Amino acid sequence: MTKKIIKTDAEWRAELTPDQYAVTRGAGTERAGTGPWLHEHRDGMFTCVCCGTELFRSETKFESGSGWPSFFAPVSKEAVEGVEDNTHGMQRIEARCATCEAHLGHVFPDGPEPTGLRFCMNGLALNFAPDE
Repeated sequence: MTKKIIKTDAEWRAELTPDQYAVTRGAGTERAGTGPWLHEHRDGMFTCVCCGTELFRSETKFESGSGWPSFFAPVSKEAVEGVEDNTHGMQRIEARCATCEAHLGHVFPDGPEPTGLRFCMNGLALNFAPDE
């Protein structure tokens, strides 16, 4: 089981930009096509902007045409947790960082093989570390 990172609202606000805070702590969504990493094609690791947890490898990233970075699988089943989200009149699965519960985006069942899933992530919720 992942050890949870818990911080106060004031601590998160002090560590994140206003836009990162709005997305990750307020379950916001960046405007399609505007976030970082959408066109990132180098080999490397995408991590949680809040806590640094490794979330997705570049090999699982694909061009979904959605306007957000999309992946077909996290680095492990323990890295990302799914939570039922019935907001905005929709039934969706919210993707959260399993370590700090940051809102990352949503998971949809229309991705490529081998998983058939599309982890549609907010670029503002991610950092990227290229392989050396």
